[in-house]
Amino acid sequence: MTSRTERLATYGVLSVFAVVAVFPLLAVAAQALGLPHLSFGAFGAAWRQGHFARYLTNSLIVVTVVVVVASALSILAGYALGTMEFRGATALFYVFLLGLMVPTEAIVIPLYFDLRSAGLDNTLPGLMLPQIAQSVSFGVFWMRAYFRSAPRSLIEAARIDGASSWTTLRRVLVPVGRPAILTMVLLIAMWTWNEFLLALVIVNSDEGRRTAPLGLSIFQGQHQTEYQLLMAGALIVAAPVVIVYVFLQRHFIAGMLSGAVKE
Repeated sequence: MTSRTERLATYGVLSVFAVVAVFPLLAVAAQALGLPHLSFGAFGAAWRQGHFARYLTNSLIVVTVVVVVASALSILAGYALGTMEFRGATALFYVFLLGLMVPTEAIVIPLYFDLRSAGLDNTLPGLMLPQIAQSVSFGVFWMRAYFRSAPRSLIEAARIDGASSWTTLRRVLVPVGRPAILTMVLLIAMWTWNEFLLALVIVNSDEGRRTAPLGLSIFQGQHQTEYQLLMAGALIVAAPVVIVYVFLQRHFIAGMLSGAVKE
C-alpha cells in the first residue's frame, strides 16, 4: 500500500499537469467571452463572418463517413487477424502497419496528383478516402489487439453452440468489446475532425468544401488582430469534439484499459 506522503506527491504532480493542460483553455474562453465584461457577441460575429455553419457541416459529413466505413472495415479485418489463422496473416498485418509508419507529409503531394487525375480533388470523397485508409491502419491494429485479448472461452463456447464466425463476431465479441470499439471510434473521429494538411491540399480552391479546421485557418488570416473573434472561432471548432469526449469519456477510459487484463 502507498503511504500518505506518496499519495500527496502523486496528487500534487497530477494537479500541476492539470493546471498546465487546463489553463490555456481557460485563457481562450476568457478571451472569447471578453472577460471581465461578459459578452457572447463574438460568437455570433465569428459564426456569421467565418461561415462556420458550412464548414462544420462539411466536417460532420466527412467525420461520419470516415468513422462508419473505417470502423466497419477495422472490426472485420481485426477479427480475422486476431482470431483466425491463415497463410499470410502476419505479412498482411504488417502491410496495415505501414499506414501508421508513413507520415502524411511524405505522401500528400503524390496523393493530390493521384486524386486530381481521378477527378476527386476539391471534393469531399477525395478528402474522405485518404483518411479512411489512414484510420483503417490504426483501426486494424487496435481491433486486432482487442480480439487477441478477448477470452478464448467466449469464442470456443460460441463455436460449440454452432455459431458461425459472423454470428460470433456480431453477437458475442462486438457487445463485449463495446468500450474498445467506442474508443477507436472516438479517436478516429477526433483525428478526422482535426485533420488540416489533407484538407489544405485537397480542397484548397473550393470554399464550399472547406472543413472546420481549414475554415478556422482562413478566418485567422482575415482577422489576425481581432483576438476575441479568433478565440470565439477556435471554441466553435473545438466544441463538437470536446462535447463528444465528455459524453464518452468513461467508455474511452474503459477501452484504453480493456487490454490490460487477459484471461
